Amino acid sequence: MSDVRNVLVPDGLEGERVDAAVSRLFGLSRTRVADLAAEGKVLLEGTTVPKSARVSAGDRIEVTLPAVDESPTLAVVAEPVPGMRIVHDDDDIVVVDKPIGVAAHPSVGWSGPDVLGGLAAAGYRISTSGASERQGIVSRLDVGTSGLMVVCKSEYAYSVLKRAFKQRTVDKTYHALVQGLPDPHVGTVDAPIGRHPGGDYKFAVMDSGKHAVTHYELLEAFRHASLLEIKLETGRTHQIRVHMAALRHPCVGDPTYGADPTLARKLGLERQWLHAMGLGFIHPGTGDYVHFESTYPQDLQTALDRLADMS
Repeated sequence: MSDVRNVLVPDGLEGERVDAAVSRLFGLSRTRVADLAAEGKVLLEGTTVPKSARVSAGDRIEVTLPAVDESPTLAVVAEPVPGMRIVHDDDDIVVVDKPIGVAAHPSVGWSGPDVLGGLAAAGYRISTSGASERQGIVSRLDVGTSGLMVVCKSEYAYSVLKRAFKQRTVDKTYHALVQGLPDPHVGTVDAPIGRHPGGDYKFAVMDSGKHAVTHYELLEAFRHASLLEIKLETGRTHQIRVHMAALRHPCVGDPTYGADPTLARKLGLERQWLHAMGLGFIHPGTGDYVHFESTYPQDLQTALDRLADMS
């Protein structure tokens, strides 16, 4: 059986091409979407469409993916990842600064680059248990979110850090540019997150969801948006994006969760303004606390500069 997924087009994707919209909504590469459209596996309001067709808000997009048992076995393929920076490397762990458009590991429906493939191409060996395509992965970042990730190189490090993430003893710091000005300027969002009932690949605050806690603090206020520092207690999928949208302050450049596409265009953004800035934990080998930091990638810095000029 095939895996059929569908979602309604949000207002923020009004007028976008099918390949761009499906890429944003389902986390697929545009090349993969183009192939699916050519095979007649992308439907817009029940009708097959070319990749260049335009979508309207409220349209239902349906995508048919090969079922897991029809797909080739997932495996890490050594492929260089341009822009991926090694922040730290030792016998136990490697910390990377992940660029956008890169997944943490291979997965069904994703044909783009991934962190494990990039590490393999650079000569790194990951030796941990679990599924081969996810070896060493103790936490992930969305394809459209840049910043710091740790990958474990040894079985012992994997066990220790996996437990640390589960017990919430890892310090995870993000910077996010959100629309408007949150009030209060410092606050906590404690709201459960689950899969959105209206479509796959989207999440929402809902009573039946999993416990999720996000702390935020205003760093700088601009005329149209605010730069926040965010610390996560939990690590749910799309947690920051969902919680900020629930406050009616979605991440700039995130139409899936209600962001204004006009502002994103003015700032030159093609993804949500969200970056994993800091990562701190007890090193599994030395027992010492270690902390790593990242700087804004060029697209986010450019958007911030343009926003400052608009204020």
